[in-house]
Amino acid sequence: MRKILGIIPARSGSKGLKDKNILQLNGKPLIAYTIEAALKSGIFKDVIVSTDSEKYAKISRKYGAKVPFLRDCNLSSDHATSMDVILDVIEKMQKLGKTYDYAMLLQPTSPLRDEKDIINAYKILVEKNANSVVSVSEADHSPLLCNTLPEDLNLDDFLNMKNISRRQDLPKYYRINGAIYVFKIDYLIKYKIFYHDKCYAYVMDKISSVDIDDIVDFKLAEVLLVENLKIDK
Repeated sequence: MRKILGIIPARSGSKGLKDKNILQLNGKPLIAYTIEAALKSGIFKDVIVSTDSEKYAKISRKYGAKVPFLRDCNLSSDHATSMDVILDVIEKMQKLGKTYDYAMLLQPTSPLRDEKDIINAYKILVEKNANSVVSVSEADHSPLLCNTLPEDLNLDDFLNMKNISRRQDLPKYYRINGAIYVFKIDYLIKYKIFYHDKCYAYVMDKISSVDIDDIVDFKLAEVLLVENLKIDK
């Protein structure tokens, strides 16, 4: 029986939207949606929240997650990466006598990602014997229609017209949406990257891929939740 660890990172510092991980979203703290989806999926041996805040820890425990330790201060700065946090959780759980075959990073800023997404991403990992699976969604705009701007805002040669056809005829591009990263633990410890070898995409729809970074994203997620605009998976 494979043992899977769910990791939910939730540091208390947030410059774009103060305390966004516990901000009330349609009657619940933002982080609650990710905890509930993880538990409802039924695939995890443990669901751990990594936080530097006792307040966040208390809220996380209320919704069913475990918080066996608080994150060190050096892992709560703007310079700490998700990889740093993942490796820290794995190491600390090992010291507590807990070992796992796989782990899944679930960022609380993706509240519309649900248990079906979690289960389906894990299924891809198993079926393809992948080292990792990362969630993506179709990009809203083709990068072929994008470029940088000079200081004087001149648009000369902004687009390479040889690459441009009708918008509907442009190839589909996808972006990492930040909702799901599932991986073999041995692989991640060795390479410290998701994309080294045998990494596959799990494609999510636009609504489920809403990622909260600022107040506009937050209000969008709120409207979608109130209207219950979910797509059947």
